[in-house]
Amino acid sequence: MTGNNRITQLLNIKYPLIQAGMIWASGWKLASAVSNSGGLGIIGSGSMYPEVLREHIQKCKKATNKPFAVNVPMLYPDIEKIMEIIIEEGVEIVFTSAGNPKTWTKHLQDNGIKVVHVVSSVKFAMKSEEAGVDAVVAEGFEAGGHNGRDETTTFTLIPMVKEKISIPLIAAGGIATGRGMLAAMVLGADAVQVGSRFVATPEASSHPNFKNMVVNAQEGDTVLTLKELAPVRMLKNKFYEEIQELYKKAPTKEELIELLGRARAKRGMFEGKLDEGELEIGQISGLIHDIKPAAEIVNEMISEFEAAKKEVAQF
Repeated sequence: MTGNNRITQLLNIKYPLIQAGMIWASGWKLASAVSNSGGLGIIGSGSMYPEVLREHIQKCKKATNKPFAVNVPMLYPDIEKIMEIIIEEGVEIVFTSAGNPKTWTKHLQDNGIKVVHVVSSVKFAMKSEEAGVDAVVAEGFEAGGHNGRDETTTFTLIPMVKEKISIPLIAAGGIATGRGMLAAMVLGADAVQVGSRFVATPEASSHPNFKNMVVNAQEGDTVLTLKELAPVRMLKNKFYEEIQELYKKAPTKEELIELLGRARAKRGMFEGKLDEGELEIGQISGLIHDIKPAAEIVNEMISEFEAAKKEVAQF
């Protein structure tokens, strides 16, 4: 499976399977567990102060001798400090998101770091290639958390991006099984990035209340909202109902910001306050029925991928 795969070669991993960098869910425990299983684990720095990130990187290095990455949302206020720590600690791969890939790509590459940028449209995939990134993640609007305004699904986004870029392509959004992985790769992806499925693991740093809510989610329980600020897919809960009530009054952007307040995602996903938190998860949560170790998820996905490949060959 690793033979001529562009992503496994680029990132020096066994399987073309990447765990998404998710705020409040993906610390060093999850990242090292996925990397040790042959995928690429990612530490999500979006919910970490710089020194907390340093601690996670150091613990991850002790817990695995395999490659792992750090995801950096470029809206981050302390971005210079974050990048400095990543370089100081010898991180080999960085996934950037929510910003212009031109800003940091060359600086990171000059320090020997591979750069992958996350996009939700063909236009930004092409801009990322122009900026010189090593690969892109194209994420459909099925994905949990912050997302594209255009509501382009993974199934349509991947072949459209594939048509326009020549660098390696990673598919994300709505992928939680080996069959989903195969489907994405048939459409032109070199690898897949999986978020929601890895939230329902003992290693994820998110609160057990949130994990249980993900496991109990049904089809239709998530929604993409707050497009005026930054589109986000979350589970429907009391906080979501408050947003809906506010929308009835045609709110200003300022009123939406006021309702959102601070630390909504932390409250829900990390502290487990399910009524008042922003519970970010993907549509595929309707297919997640249990909490199981990350290694088991990787092994199951790869076995199912191989089995599905044989089935398809017989069509």
